[in-house]
Amino acid sequence: MRSGEITAVRSRLEEFAAEVFAGLPRSDQRATGGLYVRGLLLDGQRKSMQPMAERLGVDHQRLQQ
Repeated sequence: MRSGEITAVRSRLEEFAAEVFAGLPRSDQRATGGLYVRGLLLDGQRKSMQPMAERLGVDHQRLQQ
């Protein structure tokens, strides 16, 4: 998916991520879980942390947490 396509379904994606990561104890972990899911859905051949973080514009260690 391209970034614009994700924007179109963002609310549904956020609801999904909130439900999936609801069991995580810390709010920052829940937020990063949603970011990770968005990174998986973005276009790009490599789905490892560093390429996904570059596409999302965040530090790759944030995704690893």
